[in-house]
Order: sequence, then C-alpha cells, then structure tokens
Amino acid sequence: MSTRIAVVSAKGGVGKTTVALNLALAFAERGQRTLLVDLDPQGAVGHSLRKGDTEWQGVVDVLAGTARVDEVLVRTNEPKLTLLPRGRLDPIDAPELEDLLRMKDVVEGLLAPISDGFDRILIDTPAGMGSVTRGALAVSDWALVVFKAEALALRTIQQSLRVISHVAQEQNPRLGLLGILPTMIELKKDHVQAPLVELWSGFEGVLDTTIPRSDVVARAALLGVPIAYQAGAVPAEAKRFAQLAAEIEAIQEARHGRSTAHEDRPARSLV
Repeated sequence: MSTRIAVVSAKGGVGKTTVALNLALAFAERGQRTLLVDLDPQGAVGHSLRKGDTEWQGVVDVLAGTARVDEVLVRTNEPKLTLLPRGRLDPIDAPELEDLLRMKDVVEGLLAPISDGFDRILIDTPAGMGSVTRGALAVSDWALVVFKAEALALRTIQQSLRVISHVAQEQNPRLGLLGILPTMIELKKDHVQAPLVELWSGFEGVLDTTIPRSDVVARAALLGVPIAYQAGAVPAEAKRFAQLAAEIEAIQEARHGRSTAHEDRPARSLV
C-alpha cells in the first residue's frame, strides 16, 4: 500500500513544486518506488522539467477517456521515480479540469489503479487551498505545508492548517499534518528571521529541515532538471532534500508506533 503526501501552500511563489520534485527524487534515491503526480492545472511539474503544455499525456487525457493511466506514466532516468504529468491542456480549459479534480472520487479513481505499484505518491497541487488542493487532500494520508519565510506567508499559514483540519474532519479521517517546511531561507536578513522565529514559537509541526534560497535552485529550474542532476559535485541543497526525506520517514515511523534504528540500539559504554 502506497503512502500519499499532498504538497500544499496557501500562496504561490513559495517553491512548492521545487519541493515536490526534489523530495520525490530524494525518496527514489533512497530506494522507494515513488510517483510524482502533477495536479496543478498550470502543469508546474512539466514546466519545471522544460516540457510544454502539449508534450506529455497525463491526467487530462485519462479524465477525457483518451488514455489509461498506466499508459501515460513517464519513466525517468532515476529507476525508482515515475511521473504522472498533468497532460495536454489548452489553458482556457483549466476551469473544467479544476471542476473535475475537486471531486474526491475522481482523484481516487485516477490513483487507485496504480497505487499498489508505488511505495510513495507525492501530489503537487496548485497554489492556494482551493478546490483542487482539497481534492488532493481528500485522498492523501499526509499534508506537507510549504512555507516561504516572509511575513505575508506567515499571515496565511492558518488558512492551510484550517483547510487540512476541515478535510480531515469531514472527508478524510486518515489525513494528518506531516509538517510545515520553511523554504527560501536567508538567515542574514531581518525580514526573514522575524517570520521564522514567530513560526517556530507559534506553531507545532515545523520541520527541522529548511530549504535555503539559492542560485543553485534557480539554475536547476533554468536547466529543467532536479537540483541533484546538475553537473559537478552534489550541491548542498540536494543534500537538504535527502535530509528532508529522512526526517519525513522518521516522523511517519514514530506516528505509526514503529521503532527506528537508533531506538533499538543496546546500551553501550564509551570508555
């Protein structure tokens, strides 16, 4: 049985798709069969990989009845990572897609035939906590909230938490908050430090891992590749996502009552 994680944010421009893509790769590199699903009507995952609006079949084509979901999966050069793209969509038809994806049964029908083939399914959602995001939350086990370190994002984070709580109470009782992930961190700037301090002191579930603002991330977007796929030594930013994947695994194990490796170690003496 796969574990589903919806990657969400109350506002745009926070690095949500960057997180979804690079976290999916990090899970795959840890040996987990991982599927990244693009439920953003803008096709953010495809655009991050420099693919046009009509280059890949995907969700749209399956919902239109012109393809089966197993036919539109994109196998990547990372053996454990597969993509389910948004599909071929004229931007003027985006409202019709949103109407479909807001329905829990539609999203579940999309994922159910392929879920058993993966250990983890990450769902990239559009910015905001609107109908498509709620449709994704309704079929997910966990919500990962991406938070840009700025005052405006801090003022809107309660919107994300409120919607997650509502969906858990009314539609999907298995849904849990995986954590709040701070992104675009620049600790030397006061306007970044203040919202972070308020986030850490005022909210539960803030993850230990943070994602810094970096030219490496911007360069990866320009090239259309994950951060770790750039030429040269593995950048520190890619290692952050490996750290994030490990932290998420530990959180999930702890909440399911399973012991982790360090908890099972016998007592030892240093000298």
